[in-house]
Amino acid sequence: MKQHLSNTEETEQFGARLWGLLPTKCLVFLHGDLGAGKTTLVRGFLRAAGFSGAVKSPTYTLVEEYALADRQVFHFDLYRVADPEELEWIGIRDYFDQDAVCFIEWPGMGKGFLPEPDVVITLTPENTGRSLELKIIKNSL
Repeated sequence: MKQHLSNTEETEQFGARLWGLLPTKCLVFLHGDLGAGKTTLVRGFLRAAGFSGAVKSPTYTLVEEYALADRQVFHFDLYRVADPEELEWIGIRDYFDQDAVCFIEWPGMGKGFLPEPDVVITLTPENTGRSLELKIIKNSL
């Protein structure tokens, strides 16, 4: 599925729609250059869930955790990972074993240590907005 998103608000709205579509346990890979809207999309997902706090990119913390009323969400940013083996040191598999939605920005940095995703979303700058492509990888969704 492809869609054009004209601005930040439409990117957040798309993230909000994902809230009603994704199961409580799901792995989502987010592809796109810096500033493409990956964190904005996750913010929309969290806002739809009722989260009103700050939603920031976990570029320096590697993971941000959100305990919601009926769902756990982990938002990873692997941009600064120098070696995929670092993911073993932080216990990334423990995150995936939980009943949680996991969003992973820059999943290519974890190649060999990440399982196959359920969903892949690619955001690409396009004119004044962005193009979004969503691919469902596992048919269980």
